[in-house]
Amino acid sequence: MKIEAKAEEFQNSFESKARNLGRGKYGRILKMAHTPTREEYKRTCYIAAIGMAIIGAVGFAIMWVMTYLPSHF
Repeated sequence: MKIEAKAEEFQNSFESKARNLGRGKYGRILKMAHTPTREEYKRTCYIAAIGMAIIGAVGFAIMWVMTYLPSHF
């Protein structure tokens, strides 16, 4: 019986929060949000790929320097 009461309390709490999702401090953000166009999605993917490539290159350069440069000293 106790488990059923807890489950009902959790469900009521969740439903009350879900009802107020469109209102409050996050409501304006949710109303402004939209699905990106194909061009926006492509641009975002390109920028993310360039960022990952740069970070990977920097990491590889640091690994290479730490592996091969100390043996020359």
